Amino acid sequence: MTASAKPRTAGSRKRTEAAARREPPREDENEEVDLGEGLEFMRLLWGVNHALEASSKRMDAAIGITGPQRLVIRIVGRFPGISAGRLARLMHVHPSTLTGILGRLVTRGQLRRDPDPNDARRALFGLTAKGRELDALRGGTVEAKVRSTLARFPSARLSATQAVLAALTEALAEPIAKPREPREPTPSRRAR
Repeated sequence: MTASAKPRTAGSRKRTEAAARREPPREDENEEVDLGEGLEFMRLLWGVNHALEASSKRMDAAIGITGPQRLVIRIVGRFPGISAGRLARLMHVHPSTLTGILGRLVTRGQLRRDPDPNDARRALFGLTAKGRELDALRGGTVEAKVRSTLARFPSARLSATQAVLAALTEALAEPIAKPREPREPTPSRRAR
């Protein structure tokens, strides 16, 4: 071993051995496959979901706000004095999910929580000066990427896509029925 070479640890030896055992990718792994309409649509939705989450993390690193937080800021900016319940319904999230987002935005001084004058149990939300600055951002956001992508399509296609996504959102919100257990075959009269 030379003076500049680092000694191998058991972990690095195992990784090298594992890499040597790996087979090269097969040629057919890059071929398009026909998953059928339902699975292909689900595959694309999972891709969108992953891309939204990754973009949200990058946006948080760049401007200090995630995609869901930005959506809250944008909606509150359009509807000052909105309640948490209405905001949760507009965002299609559970109120408990929204509670954390609202709490972080209030703590950072981007959102204002005011008591509802008609119902002391409810809070109404508005933007602070910091929140208005974030609301005014137009570039470097997930929303900007979505807007530029949507601009490439005619409104009729966008309306059809929105209708499909709305129907899927509604269908997926319904409880999933437990699959039925297969019935035991009844013996035929001849087998008796």
